[in-house]
Amino acid sequence: MEVLKEKVEEEEAAEREAEAERAEKGEKVTRPSEVRKEEPTMTPEMLRDLEKQLSDIEIAVPEKPAIVTKDTIDIFKLPWSYRSNTPKEEHLLQVADNFSRQYSHLCPDRVPLFLYPLNECEVPKFVSTTIRPTLMPYPELYNWDSCAQFVADFLAMEALSEPLKPPSHLYSPTTVLKYQRGNCFDFSTLLCSMLIGAGYDAYCINGYGSQDLCLMDLTRELCPLTVKPKKTVQEKEVAPPKKYAVKPPRDLTSRFEQEQEMKKQKEIKAEEEKQLREEVERLQEAENANIDPLHGLRVHSWVLVLSGKREVPESFFIDPFTARSYSTQDNHFLGIESLWNHKNYWVNMQDCWNCCKDLVFDLGDPVRWEYMLLGTDKPHLSMTEEDEDGLNDDDDVLNDDDDVDNLGKEEEDKSFDMPHSWVEQIEISPEAFETRCPNGKKVIQYKRAKLEKWAPYLNSNGLMCRLSTYEDLECTKILEIKEWYKNREDMLELKQINKVTGLNTDYFKPGHPQALRVHSYMSMQPERERSMEFYGTARGDGLIKREETTTTMTEYYQGRPDFLSHRHVIFGPRVKKFTVNSAESNPRPMVKITERFFRNPAKPADEDVEERVFLILEERIQLRYHCREDHITASKREFLRRMEVDSKGNKIIMTPEMCISFEVEPMEHTKKLLYQYETMIQLKNEEKLSRHQVWESELEVLEILKLLEEEEEAHTLKISIYDTKRNEKSKEYRETMERVMHEEHLRQVEAQLDYLAPFLAQLPPGEKLTRWQAMHLKDECLSDFKQRLIDKANLIQARFEKETQELQKKQQWYQENQVTLTTEDEDLYLSYCSQAMFRIRILEQRLNRHKELAPLKYLALEEKLYKDPRLAELLKVFA
Repeated sequence: MEVLKEKVEEEEAAEREAEAERAEKGEKVTRPSEVRKEEPTMTPEMLRDLEKQLSDIEIAVPEKPAIVTKDTIDIFKLPWSYRSNTPKEEHLLQVADNFSRQYSHLCPDRVPLFLYPLNECEVPKFVSTTIRPTLMPYPELYNWDSCAQFVADFLAMEALSEPLKPPSHLYSPTTVLKYQRGNCFDFSTLLCSMLIGAGYDAYCINGYGSQDLCLMDLTRELCPLTVKPKKTVQEKEVAPPKKYAVKPPRDLTSRFEQEQEMKKQKEIKAEEEKQLREEVERLQEAENANIDPLHGLRVHSWVLVLSGKREVPESFFIDPFTARSYSTQDNHFLGIESLWNHKNYWVNMQDCWNCCKDLVFDLGDPVRWEYMLLGTDKPHLSMTEEDEDGLNDDDDVLNDDDDVDNLGKEEEDKSFDMPHSWVEQIEISPEAFETRCPNGKKVIQYKRAKLEKWAPYLNSNGLMCRLSTYEDLECTKILEIKEWYKNREDMLELKQINKVTGLNTDYFKPGHPQALRVHSYMSMQPERERSMEFYGTARGDGLIKREETTTTMTEYYQGRPDFLSHRHVIFGPRVKKFTVNSAESNPRPMVKITERFFRNPAKPADEDVEERVFLILEERIQLRYHCREDHITASKREFLRRMEVDSKGNKIIMTPEMCISFEVEPMEHTKKLLYQYETMIQLKNEEKLSRHQVWESELEVLEILKLLEEEEEAHTLKISIYDTKRNEKSKEYRETMERVMHEEHLRQVEAQLDYLAPFLAQLPPGEKLTRWQAMHLKDECLSDFKQRLIDKANLIQARFEKETQELQKKQQWYQENQVTLTTEDEDLYLSYCSQAMFRIRILEQRLNRHKELAPLKYLALEEKLYKDPRLAELLKVFA
């Protein structure tokens, strides 16, 4: 407050000095004296109130995006290819400079070509060598639409510093991916590298675009998620009229009333079209009022995909900012200066007076497209069939002359191969591929809509995308909100909220505990209007849909063994109780239950019930059977229920008045009272079962609502077992198993290195060694080692003698059968002798070496025992 008071006093003093100066100079004071007199002086209370008001004002300072410049990049960490040029690249730059000078001389009215901008290390690089074709290891990035969507989501857009000229710098795709920012040329270079790696015939374009395209202004475009796909109307096949068909009844409606109704509908339609036309004209006028003064001059870069490769039927453009595809005839693209890929560079020589609509993308035509490098891999000129036929006829005539002219001449190779890209391999880590958006969030504003995107697991409730639809262009009145979720435990996939009607609709993926598919509701309170759809194959009762209001409940079934298809229940007012009213403690009384059934082919139509109605309060049961194919009416039957005993306690006998029936073809057994009595008893049991099922349905609704509320509060997310960073249980288990395996390995190594372990195991555990035990342990160890040396020598000697005997036997057999042996047998014998002599020689060498080293090994072990810390003190006396 003290500072504010001093500031006010300083301002008043400065004003008084200024007025005094004006008075001395004879100037007229501009501020009226009356206003000055009416201004009250600032009291301390007023100053305190003013300070409080100023402190309550919050000013939102927008964050300025970090622009990637040469100062923010550490060039010393970049590879050598980024900081220098190879001799071949220097040669290419000379060729490009020569091409640019010739182009400027021949076309002085054209703007300079975009050929060799500077990279992040201030080194000039040819634009074609900046493209690094790369096939990403993710299956999602194999098609053009997914690649374009990834680039549009992963990078943040930066407008060109000079909208009328191409940028002076073109960074490598690796640097752009690292900082996740770039202009349209950076976007196009990265997208073109991915598309060429995926097998597309893609090119980067330097041209001119509309203001909306260059600034990524989508406020005039409809959001793709709001555009509903057109439904194809299938025409119903009209059955041919039958020869003896019954004539339809005469239409008795008034034609005058129909004409008046049609006239009224036309007036309403004309009024709606007029309002729509006025709205369109108003919007068009508003758009025309904001005409871009730089229309046709704004530089933009996008990607061209030519037809041919990857089964692309027609060439099209891709805007890298929005990942949307456009026709080559679209009005957003106003002209093309040049285009390039990783192999060559082409300059457009066609007139763009009609935007890009008249351009022919035949890069093999040197009249339309002037190429820079003469290579064998450039596209061939497209020809018509007549030109090809004429060319074939002329070839036969000119072949002889060409052979004579070219005799003794060597063609000079004037082609120049494009150097390899100086950019490192483009790599996208799994974490970056999953995060997509910069800082995990991206907001896109469309016409009457706003789209928000988040990275997986960034929101605790699994929210991935939100689309808000508005009524006005200023986006102030929300009509509808759609939210897409992922990795939810409750399998929630989409939540749709209608702000006008208040209707909420939740969509679930397969796997919900209650097999819920769609839930539409106005309130989560029970016994309110709602609709639930289920995955019928995941439920045992075949329920596919349940609709509920305050007084009714309707269920739809499919695939049930009893052929039940529909159940409609009407409830009466609940009897008031002091306890809390619920379906479990105080269920609603049922007034009427209507059930419908599919046709059961195993039963005749007269015995197969189509509709069954239980009038509970009236104690009546109505049946309607299926109609036969050759009949127009169906059989009906109605039962009047009564108490099973009268007032005196006597049982009531079934009477004909208790069953009212209408049968199309009466049968004898249906007229008997016994049949009617058995049917009525069966219907009573089925009524009890139906009432119990309705009660269970009410309890299931309560259970589902309770489960949904718990899931909405918890909104736990699923984590894959392969996600080692987020799955804490899997991570702890893996670390525990690694620690146990490491400890086991150390124990095995220690056991293998401890040569005294078998001998120490024979002694009592925990006791200290005595001198006699140490001497006995040394003798046993040396004795055992000596025996192992002897056994090894005996084993080698036995194998040597065995090989010698087998060779002698083979030689004896050869001497006996030498005359009758064939050439193949002799070759086998000689091969065996050679191998046997080799084995005998090796065994002899091993035996001699063992005899030489055995005494040395024995002495080394004895010395090691005397130096062992466990035996050294006890064996000093015997050393």
